[in-house]
Amino acid sequence: MSLPPALAEIVDDFGALGESDRVTLLLEFAGELPDLPDHLREDAMEPVPECQSPVFLSVDAADAAEVRLYFSAPREAPTTRGFASILHQGLDGAPAAAILDVPADFYYDLGLGSVVSPLRLRGMAGMLGRIKNQVRIQTAGDPNPDTGA
Repeated sequence: MSLPPALAEIVDDFGALGESDRVTLLLEFAGELPDLPDHLREDAMEPVPECQSPVFLSVDAADAAEVRLYFSAPREAPTTRGFASILHQGLDGAPAAAILDVPADFYYDLGLGSVVSPLRLRGMAGMLGRIKNQVRIQTAGDPNPDTGA
């Protein structure tokens, strides 16, 4: 599996824990999602309808060597917010090519499948898919950006 170093470290951290500790770590990530910068407004961001909670993201791949990611997820949805924070901490600042190489199902390696519903996991897959799609569009790395995630 090809993961940027920061995301690989997060996956390793989750893998070293038991189920209940993984949930605790996910909730810790939820508390670490940074606020949006002043120049971004939620209504100008891309919604992620695959998530059960209202999640919005913005991808800035103007510099393909250092892609910037921004998320808005409600504090009342800690699982979803935790997933957004994992993606932010694991992928923000990574090169476009490294983000595009992340397997669409990497989140299974977090070991949350037995403690988080499949619907919630699909939300994380939706976030990653939309990030990758925006990276493709902005870097012109794929003439048909709607294929694959």
